[in-house]
Amino acid sequence: MNLLEKEAFATEGATRFENESPEAIIAYAAEKFQSLTLACSFGAEDVVLVDMLHRISPKTDIFYLDTDFHFKETYETRDRLAERYGIQFVQVKPKLTPEEQAEAHGDELWKREPNACCNIRKVDSLIHILGQYEAWITGVRRDQAPTRANTKKVEYDYKFGLVKFNPLASWTSEDVWNYIRDNNVIYNPLHDQNYPSIGCHYCTRQVMPGEDPRAGRWAGSEKTECGLHK
Repeated sequence: MNLLEKEAFATEGATRFENESPEAIIAYAAEKFQSLTLACSFGAEDVVLVDMLHRISPKTDIFYLDTDFHFKETYETRDRLAERYGIQFVQVKPKLTPEEQAEAHGDELWKREPNACCNIRKVDSLIHILGQYEAWITGVRRDQAPTRANTKKVEYDYKFGLVKFNPLASWTSEDVWNYIRDNNVIYNPLHDQNYPSIGCHYCTRQVMPGEDPRAGRWAGSEKTECGLHK
Protein backbone atom coordinates (compact mmCIF):
# COMPACT_ATOMS: atom_id res chain seq x y z
CA MET A 1 0.00 0.00 0.00
CA ASN A 2 1.12 3.55 -0.68
CA LEU A 3 0.47 6.45 1.70
CA LEU A 4 -2.97 7.34 0.30
CA GLU A 5 -4.07 3.72 0.33
CA LYS A 6 -2.96 3.30 3.95
CA GLU A 7 -4.78 6.49 4.98
CA ALA A 8 -7.98 5.33 3.26
CA PHE A 9 -7.65 1.86 4.77
CA ALA A 10 -7.26 3.28 8.26
CA THR A 11 -10.16 5.71 7.91
CA GLU A 12 -12.48 2.97 6.72
CA GLY A 13 -11.23 0.57 9.38
CA ALA A 14 -11.72 3.06 12.21
CA THR A 15 -15.42 3.29 11.40
CA ARG A 16 -15.90 -0.37 10.58
CA PHE A 17 -14.26 -1.74 13.73
CA GLU A 18 -15.24 0.81 16.37
CA ASN A 19 -17.76 -1.59 17.90
CA GLU A 20 -15.92 -4.82 17.13
CA SER A 21 -14.07 -6.99 19.62
CA PRO A 22 -10.27 -6.84 19.99
CA GLU A 23 -10.08 -10.39 18.65
CA ALA A 24 -11.93 -9.36 15.48
CA ILE A 25 -9.54 -6.46 14.95
CA ILE A 26 -6.48 -8.64 15.45
CA ALA A 27 -7.84 -11.27 13.06
CA TYR A 28 -8.50 -8.59 10.45
CA ALA A 29 -5.01 -7.12 10.88
CA ALA A 30 -3.40 -10.54 10.49
CA GLU A 31 -5.49 -11.29 7.40
CA LYS A 32 -4.69 -7.99 5.68
CA PHE A 33 -1.01 -7.64 6.57
CA GLN A 34 1.56 -10.41 6.36
CA SER A 35 4.07 -7.78 7.46
CA LEU A 36 2.53 -7.19 10.90
CA THR A 37 4.00 -6.96 14.39
CA LEU A 38 2.86 -6.47 17.98
CA ALA A 39 4.74 -4.03 20.23
CA CYS A 40 4.97 -5.50 23.72
CA SER A 41 6.12 -3.75 26.89
CA PHE A 42 4.96 -6.66 29.09
CA GLY A 43 2.41 -4.44 30.83
CA ALA A 44 -1.17 -5.57 31.50
CA GLU A 45 -2.60 -4.50 28.14
CA ASP A 46 0.23 -6.06 26.19
CA VAL A 47 0.10 -9.46 27.89
CA VAL A 48 -3.60 -9.54 26.99
CA LEU A 49 -2.68 -8.90 23.36
CA VAL A 50 0.05 -11.55 23.46
CA ASP A 51 -2.55 -14.07 24.63
CA MET A 52 -5.06 -13.03 21.95
CA LEU A 53 -2.47 -12.97 19.18
CA HIS A 54 -1.19 -16.41 20.13
CA ARG A 55 -4.72 -17.77 19.74
CA ILE A 56 -5.41 -15.98 16.45
CA SER A 57 -2.10 -15.61 14.59
CA PRO A 58 0.70 -17.32 16.55
CA LYS A 59 3.33 -16.74 13.85
CA THR A 60 3.01 -12.94 13.95
CA ASP A 61 6.16 -11.24 15.25
CA ILE A 62 6.14 -9.72 18.73
CA PHE A 63 8.93 -7.30 19.61
CA TYR A 64 9.97 -5.40 22.70
CA LEU A 65 12.25 -2.42 23.20
CA ASP A 66 15.00 -3.54 25.54
CA THR A 67 16.18 -0.25 27.01
CA ASP A 68 18.61 -2.03 29.37
CA PHE A 69 16.77 -0.24 32.18
CA HIS A 70 13.74 -2.47 32.73
CA PHE A 71 12.76 -3.86 36.13
CA LYS A 72 13.93 -7.43 36.73
CA GLU A 73 10.24 -8.36 37.09
CA THR A 74 9.66 -7.17 33.53
CA TYR A 75 12.38 -9.45 32.17
CA GLU A 76 11.02 -12.31 34.27
CA THR A 77 7.53 -11.71 32.84
CA ARG A 78 9.02 -11.85 29.34
CA ASP A 79 10.64 -15.19 30.08
CA ARG A 80 7.49 -16.68 31.60
CA LEU A 81 5.39 -15.62 28.60
CA ALA A 82 7.99 -17.00 26.18
CA GLU A 83 7.88 -20.35 27.93
CA ARG A 84 4.09 -20.57 28.11
CA TYR A 85 3.41 -19.63 24.49
CA GLY A 86 6.59 -20.90 22.86
CA ILE A 87 7.39 -17.38 21.65
CA GLN A 88 10.76 -15.96 20.76
CA PHE A 89 10.23 -12.25 21.36
CA VAL A 90 12.17 -9.99 19.00
CA GLN A 91 14.61 -7.99 21.13
CA VAL A 92 15.28 -4.44 19.91
CA LYS A 93 18.24 -2.74 21.57
CA PRO A 94 19.41 0.91 21.44
CA LYS A 95 22.48 1.76 19.37
CA LEU A 96 24.24 2.95 22.55
CA THR A 97 24.93 0.84 25.60
CA PRO A 98 24.24 2.54 28.94
CA GLU A 99 27.97 3.14 29.29
CA GLU A 100 28.25 4.67 25.83
CA GLN A 101 25.24 6.88 26.52
CA ALA A 102 26.81 8.13 29.76
CA GLU A 103 30.07 8.84 27.99
CA ALA A 104 28.37 10.75 25.17
CA HIS A 105 25.66 12.57 27.14
CA GLY A 106 26.68 12.45 30.79
CA ASP A 107 25.51 10.34 33.70
CA GLU A 108 21.80 9.92 34.51
CA LEU A 109 20.51 11.52 31.32
CA TRP A 110 17.00 10.39 32.30
CA LYS A 111 17.07 12.87 35.20
CA ARG A 112 18.32 15.87 33.23
CA GLU A 113 16.76 15.28 29.81
CA PRO A 114 14.19 12.47 29.95
CA ASN A 115 13.02 13.13 26.39
CA ALA A 116 16.55 12.72 25.09
CA CYS A 117 16.96 9.48 27.02
CA CYS A 118 13.68 8.10 25.65
CA ASN A 119 14.68 9.08 22.13
CA ILE A 120 17.96 7.19 22.42
CA ARG A 121 16.68 4.11 24.19
CA LYS A 122 13.15 3.82 22.76
CA VAL A 123 12.16 6.03 19.84
CA ASP A 124 15.20 5.47 17.63
CA SER A 125 14.89 1.73 18.24
CA LEU A 126 11.20 1.82 17.36
CA ILE A 127 11.88 3.67 14.11
CA HIS A 128 14.37 0.96 13.19
CA ILE A 129 12.10 -2.03 13.90
CA LEU A 130 8.92 -0.55 12.45
CA GLY A 131 10.73 0.16 9.21
CA GLN A 132 10.53 -3.60 8.61
CA TYR A 133 6.71 -3.76 8.76
CA GLU A 134 3.57 -2.36 7.13
CA ALA A 135 1.38 -2.40 10.25
CA TRP A 136 1.66 -2.71 14.01
CA ILE A 137 -0.56 -3.55 16.98
CA THR A 138 -0.38 -1.66 20.27
CA GLY A 139 -2.04 -1.79 23.69
CA VAL A 140 -3.01 1.89 23.79
CA ARG A 141 -6.31 2.63 25.57
CA ARG A 142 -8.25 5.89 25.48
CA ASP A 143 -8.67 6.22 29.23
CA GLN A 144 -4.95 5.80 29.98
CA ALA A 145 -4.20 9.51 29.53
CA PRO A 146 -5.74 12.66 28.02
CA THR A 147 -3.17 12.41 25.22
CA ARG A 148 -4.72 9.09 24.20
CA ALA A 149 -8.40 10.03 24.49
CA ASN A 150 -8.96 10.26 20.73
CA THR A 151 -7.23 7.01 19.82
CA LYS A 152 -8.95 5.11 17.02
CA LYS A 153 -8.99 1.35 16.79
CA VAL A 154 -7.46 1.58 13.33
CA GLU A 155 -5.44 4.62 12.29
CA TYR A 156 -2.61 5.72 10.08
CA ASP A 157 0.52 6.36 12.10
CA TYR A 158 2.04 9.44 10.49
CA LYS A 159 5.02 9.41 12.82
CA PHE A 160 6.23 6.00 11.72
CA GLY A 161 4.50 5.65 8.35
CA LEU A 162 2.38 2.53 8.78
CA VAL A 163 -1.09 1.34 9.77
CA LYS A 164 -1.64 1.12 13.52
CA PHE A 165 -4.15 -1.16 15.22
CA ASN A 166 -5.28 -0.38 18.78
CA PRO A 167 -7.65 -3.28 19.57
CA LEU A 168 -8.09 -2.33 23.24
CA ALA A 169 -8.72 1.38 22.64
CA SER A 170 -12.23 1.35 24.11
CA TRP A 171 -11.43 -1.01 26.99
CA THR A 172 -11.20 0.11 30.59
CA SER A 173 -8.62 -1.09 33.08
CA GLU A 174 -11.33 -3.31 34.54
CA ASP A 175 -11.84 -4.93 31.12
CA VAL A 176 -8.12 -5.66 30.91
CA TRP A 177 -7.96 -7.26 34.34
CA ASN A 178 -11.14 -9.25 33.79
CA TYR A 179 -9.53 -10.78 30.70
CA ILE A 180 -6.32 -11.54 32.59
CA ARG A 181 -8.21 -13.27 35.41
CA ASP A 182 -10.66 -15.10 33.15
CA ASN A 183 -7.87 -16.47 30.95
CA ASN A 184 -5.19 -16.95 33.60
CA VAL A 185 -2.80 -14.70 31.68
CA ILE A 186 0.71 -14.21 33.06
CA TYR A 187 1.31 -10.59 34.10
CA ASN A 188 4.02 -8.44 35.64
CA PRO A 189 3.87 -8.86 39.45
CA LEU A 190 4.71 -5.16 39.87
CA HIS A 191 1.07 -4.48 39.00
CA ASP A 192 0.22 -5.97 42.41
CA GLN A 193 2.60 -3.50 44.07
CA ASN A 194 0.96 -0.22 42.96
CA TYR A 195 2.63 0.00 39.56
CA PRO A 196 -0.30 0.35 37.12
CA SER A 197 2.02 1.62 34.35
CA ILE A 198 5.53 0.18 34.12
CA GLY A 199 8.45 1.66 32.22
CA CYS A 200 12.16 1.86 32.94
CA HIS A 201 13.05 1.47 36.60
CA TYR A 202 14.80 4.86 36.76
CA CYS A 203 11.65 6.70 35.63
CA THR A 204 8.85 4.69 37.22
CA ARG A 205 7.59 4.87 40.80
CA GLN A 206 4.67 3.42 42.70
CA VAL A 207 1.32 5.19 42.39
CA MET A 208 -0.42 6.13 45.60
CA PRO A 209 -4.19 5.80 46.20
CA GLY A 210 -6.10 8.59 44.47
CA GLU A 211 -3.31 9.41 42.01
CA ASP A 212 -3.65 9.19 38.25
CA PRO A 213 -2.61 5.72 37.05
CA ARG A 214 0.24 7.22 35.02
CA ALA A 215 1.45 9.50 37.83
CA GLY A 216 4.30 7.10 38.44
CA ARG A 217 5.83 7.68 35.02
CA TRP A 218 8.45 10.46 34.86
CA ALA A 219 7.27 11.77 38.23
CA GLY A 220 8.43 15.31 38.97
CA SER A 221 8.61 16.32 35.31
CA GLU A 222 6.07 17.52 32.74
CA LYS A 223 6.75 14.50 30.57
CA THR A 224 3.75 12.19 30.09
CA GLU A 225 4.67 10.12 27.01
CA CYS A 226 7.88 8.43 25.90
CA GLY A 227 7.37 9.42 22.25
CA LEU A 228 6.22 6.06 20.91
CA HIS A 229 2.61 7.15 20.54
CA LYS A 230 1.48 10.46 19.09
